[in-house]
Amino acid sequence: MAAARSIDPAEPAREDVLYRALDACQRQLYTAGRRVEGLAMRAEMLAIGRAQAALSREPEVKGLHDWAMGLSEEGRYAESADAMAELVAAMLPRGPSGGALAWSLLAWIAALADAGRFDEALAAFATLVSMEALEAANDRGSMACHLYSLIGYARMLDTCGRGEQAAAVRQEALALLTELAATGERRWGSYQASFWAVLLPLCGADSERPAPGEPRPPSGTTPMRWSPDVKQRYADSLIALREEVDNLAVPAAEDPEQHLAELVRLHRVLTVRCATYWEDRTHLFAEKVRSLFDEGVSLARQLSQQQTADGTSALAETLMDRTTFHVAANEFEPALNDYRRALSCLGEAN
Repeated sequence: MAAARSIDPAEPAREDVLYRALDACQRQLYTAGRRVEGLAMRAEMLAIGRAQAALSREPEVKGLHDWAMGLSEEGRYAESADAMAELVAAMLPRGPSGGALAWSLLAWIAALADAGRFDEALAAFATLVSMEALEAANDRGSMACHLYSLIGYARMLDTCGRGEQAAAVRQEALALLTELAATGERRWGSYQASFWAVLLPLCGADSERPAPGEPRPPSGTTPMRWSPDVKQRYADSLIALREEVDNLAVPAAEDPEQHLAELVRLHRVLTVRCATYWEDRTHLFAEKVRSLFDEGVSLARQLSQQQTADGTSALAETLMDRTTFHVAANEFEPALNDYRRALSCLGEAN
C-alpha cells in the first residue's frame, strides 16, 4: 500500500496501481473483521473512480458498486440505494450489456426495498421485468430469468398491497412456464441459477435483520460480492439455524396449533439461506437443497390442513419457492405442476 502511495502523482498509471492496491487491502481488512477501515478503503477507491470518470467522461464510476454493497452491509440502506441509482442511471443508456445491467438492477431493487422505498423498488422491478422479457423474446436472454423476475415482481407487488396487479403478473408467469415446459430453455447458461438464488430471498423469505452493530449480506447480489467476514458469518449461521429448526420440530409435531406456523416460517428461512449458500459453491447445488424444498412444502401443507388463511398462504409461497428451484434445476414439468398448485391455493387457477 505504501509503495503504491509513493508513486509520483505525475505518473499516468499511478491511479490504477493505487486502486488495485486499495482493493487488495480492503479485502484483507474485511477478512480480519476491520470493517470500518475496509469501508474507508472503498471510499478512497470510489474517489479515484470519480476522478477518472470525470477525466474520461465515462458515465460509469469504478468502485461505485463495491461502495454500495459496503453501505448495505452496514445497514445504510438509503445511501446504498442512492449509490446504485447513480450506477444504474449510467448503465441504462447502454442497455443490457451482456447481463451487467440486470445484476445492477437486482442490487438496486434490493437496496430500495431494504430502505423501505417500495414505490421506487417496484418501478425498478418493472424495468427489470421488461428488459428480461425483451431479451428472452429476441433469444439474447434466458426464459428462466424472465420467469424468476416475474415471480419476484409479483411477490413484491403482493407485499405492497397490489394484489390485483400481482395476480396479473402471475398469469404472465404461468404462460411463460407453460411454454418452458413444452419447449425447454432456448438459451441456457450457468448464470441462471445465480440469478434465481439472488431473487429467492429478495421478497420477504429471509427478512430478519442482524443485531445492532452486526453486518448482514447485501440483498440482491451474489455471495461473490459480499465481504469475506460477512460470507463467513452467513456460513456459520446455517448451523445454528438448522439446530433451531430441528429443536422446534418436536413441539410442532406435539402441538401444531401452537408451533407449526413458526416452524414453517423458520424452515423457509433455512431453505432460502442454504440455496444461496450452496448455489454459490457447486453446480450440484440441487442435490444439497432438494430435500429442504420438499420438506418445506410438506410442512406448509400440514399447516394448510388446519384450515387457516396463513396456512394456505404459506403453502402457496413454498410451492412458488419449489417452482423456481425446479426451473433452476432444469425440471420444467415439476415446476409447472407446483406453480399450478400454488395458483390454486391463491384462488387464481384457470
